[in-house]
Amino acid sequence: MGVGLGSRLPCLFFYQSLSSWFADHGFDLSFKTADDPSLSLIKYGEFLYDNLVIFSPSVEDFGGNINVETISAFIDGGGSVLVAAGSDIGDPLRELGSECGIEFDEEKTAVIDHHNYDVSDPGQHTLIVADPENLLKAPTIVGKNALNPILFRGVGMVADPDNPLVLDILTGSSTSYSFFPEKPITQYPHAVGKNTLLIAGLQARNNARVVFSGSLDFFSDAFFNSAVQKAAPGSTRFAKTGNYELALALAQWVFKEEGVLRVGAVSHHRVGEAQPPSAYTITDLVEYSVVIEKLSDGKWIPFDGDDIQLEFVRIDPFVRTFLKKNGGKYSVQFKLPDVYGVFQFKVDYNRLGYTHLYSATQVSVRPLQHTQYERFIPSAFPYYASAFSMMCGLFVFSVVFLHMKEKEKAD
Repeated sequence: MGVGLGSRLPCLFFYQSLSSWFADHGFDLSFKTADDPSLSLIKYGEFLYDNLVIFSPSVEDFGGNINVETISAFIDGGGSVLVAAGSDIGDPLRELGSECGIEFDEEKTAVIDHHNYDVSDPGQHTLIVADPENLLKAPTIVGKNALNPILFRGVGMVADPDNPLVLDILTGSSTSYSFFPEKPITQYPHAVGKNTLLIAGLQARNNARVVFSGSLDFFSDAFFNSAVQKAAPGSTRFAKTGNYELALALAQWVFKEEGVLRVGAVSHHRVGEAQPPSAYTITDLVEYSVVIEKLSDGKWIPFDGDDIQLEFVRIDPFVRTFLKKNGGKYSVQFKLPDVYGVFQFKVDYNRLGYTHLYSATQVSVRPLQHTQYERFIPSAFPYYASAFSMMCGLFVFSVVFLHMKEKEKAD
C-alpha cells in the first residue's frame, strides 16, 4: 500500500473504476508505494502536486521526505488530500487525522453494528450497511442523486467538538459503536451511536480540502459492484451499493471539481452614472454589482444563489442587504448612510460545501459641501417666521416711537 503522486493529481488507486474516472477527467496520475525512497511533495520550496491521495492505512513510515509535517504543510499551502484508513491503521495517518481535528480509534478496532449489517457478514457484524439518511445534507459534497445503502468495513472516527471546520459526511446509525470485534466490551467504546464517523471531511480557511474514510474497502471495486441487503427480516435487497456514486461525489469535491466559487467583475457607481466617482457623498443612491461564477465540468458558469448578501462597512456594517440576480451578475441599489468616512463594499459568502467567497472594495464617503445643503427647508419655516416677525415688530416699534416723540415736540 502507499501514497500516490502526480503532476495534477497525485494518487494511488488499486481500483480500476476510480482510476479510469480520474484519467477521463484530465487528471495526470502517478503511482508510488508508501516506502518509495523517491517520494517528495516539495522541491525548491514549491509543491510538485496539486492533490494527494493516501491509500495506505497500515503505513508506519513514509519514504523519501514525506511525513505528517510535510503533508500538513501541503494542506496549509492549499493542497487537497484524500485519505483511506482501515482497522490496521498506522501512526502516521492517526497523527494526520489529529492535525485535522479527526481522532481515529485504536488499531485492530472496527465499527460494529448488530442491527445494520449486511447479510454476507461473516459473523462479527463489522460489514455494516449505512443508510443514505446518515449522509451530510450537502448535495455539493455527497452528490445530488438519491443513493442506495452504503457498505462500510473499517475503523471508526470521532470529530473534535472544538473544530468547526470538520464535516460529518457519513455517520453510523444510533446502534453502531467502535471497539475490538473479538474482545468483550470492558470499557466505554471510543465512538458510540451517531457520534461514530465513517467518513469525515475538512475545508480549511484557505479552502484546502481533506476527506478521511475509515474504510479502504469503501473505494474498492468489490464494494462498488456488490449487492447489499440488511440482515434484518424483510429488508430490501439492492443490486448495487451507493459506494461508487458517493466516492465520485467525494472525489469531485475534495479535488475541487465541485463547489468552487470565484468573484468576477465588481462595479459600483451612483444611480444614473456609469463610472465610480472619486468619492461618494452621504445619502447618495448607489448601485453595486458583482459577477459570481461556479466551476462546473471544467468551465466557469454563472452561480445561482439567492442568499448572497452585501455589507457596507466602516467598522461595523451600516447597510446589509441581499443581492438580486440580474442576468449573470448580482446587483442592488441602496442609499448611503448619513455618515462619512472610509467604507467597504463587502461580500463574504461562506456556505457548506462551497469555497469561501470574499470580495472587499474600499470607497470614501464625504459630507455635503456648503453649496449642497438644501435651502428653505420646511422644518425651518418657524425660524423664518420668527425672524421676519421680529423685523416687522422692530419696524412698527420704531415708527411708533419716532412718531410719539415728534408729537410731543409739536405740543
